Amino acid sequence: MKDPRIVQFAEILVDYSTRVKKGDVVLISASGFEAAPLVKELYALCLKRGAKYVEYSFSNPEIDRQFYNLAGKQQLEHFPQHKLDFFKTLTVYIGISAGENSMVMANARQQAMVTYQKVTKPLIDQRVKHTRWMVTRYPTHAAAQEAKMSLEEYEDYLFSACCIDWNAESRKQEKLKKLMDRTKKVRITAPDTDILFSIDGLPGIKCDGRFNMPDGEVFTAPVRDSVQGHITYNCPSIYQGKEYNGIRFDFKDGRIIKASADGGMDNALNKILDTDEGARYIGEFALGINPGIRQPMRNILFDEKIFGSIHLTPGQAYDECDNGNRSAVHWDLVRILADGEIWFDDVLIQKNGRFVHKELLSLNPQA
Repeated sequence: MKDPRIVQFAEILVDYSTRVKKGDVVLISASGFEAAPLVKELYALCLKRGAKYVEYSFSNPEIDRQFYNLAGKQQLEHFPQHKLDFFKTLTVYIGISAGENSMVMANARQQAMVTYQKVTKPLIDQRVKHTRWMVTRYPTHAAAQEAKMSLEEYEDYLFSACCIDWNAESRKQEKLKKLMDRTKKVRITAPDTDILFSIDGLPGIKCDGRFNMPDGEVFTAPVRDSVQGHITYNCPSIYQGKEYNGIRFDFKDGRIIKASADGGMDNALNKILDTDEGARYIGEFALGINPGIRQPMRNILFDEKIFGSIHLTPGQAYDECDNGNRSAVHWDLVRILADGEIWFDDVLIQKNGRFVHKELLSLNPQA
């Protein structure tokens, strides 16, 4: 029996998030074959909405792993021009992850992944800058297991975080965006965290279901050289197939001058930060505000939206809020502030994971 929530989910992605219309050229790209039920619904809806061309594709991370382990220098440096040529025709891109094993890249050659990430960056730039794009997740047994849930529980969690009234959420987010626009200085304090930076002149950007699903954050960026202090992240993060816990950064004049992680991961962490100059500077600061996401799931698309969390992201800045930082890295790392405070211009706006500023009280979940 077809799950009606898949139909509702597809309608949100097509009609609200990417606004598919007559004449569009659409690519639906799925990593993992378990996403087929959602791909089927999306494909049919795009055709019904009048898209003149709809292409779908499936990839397999196990095959991608072979490339990183076996490819030589010439293969790693070969740019897939045919893909860029096709991407230049796209008006809509929908990406779906339905992986069977998030750790599939754990022992793949890290340097090969970094090299290929740099080589193929123009594909990401084309998609992000020139299409109405959306990336999302499809519930799988593997993702449920990582979240320490049954598949049924995970499905309920995912759909409750995605299938909400995004127009109403957007109106609530507007209040935080406007306050962020007026703010010059941010301070975040919590155990083993005390960090200060400027966001003066950099706009707040709402994330209200247009580009990521689940969504639910408002972001900006620090003035590049303004970050001072230290932060310890308390959510696990999977990056290039490896899990990192207890990441701590020390900053001076915006730059990460010291980085460590639990479990003997210091060297691997610092290799990522040494990818390029910009990887040691922050490209994004955001507050997570999705009312349906309350706990880490080892999946950044969810975890960066945890209500009462922040993420402070080493690497590339977004065009919408450009602090000038450039990098092949953009690594969202999350700190839940159930035991912390956020201050905007010396005014307390959030304490212990709930908003206390009178303009932001409507953002707090009802329960």
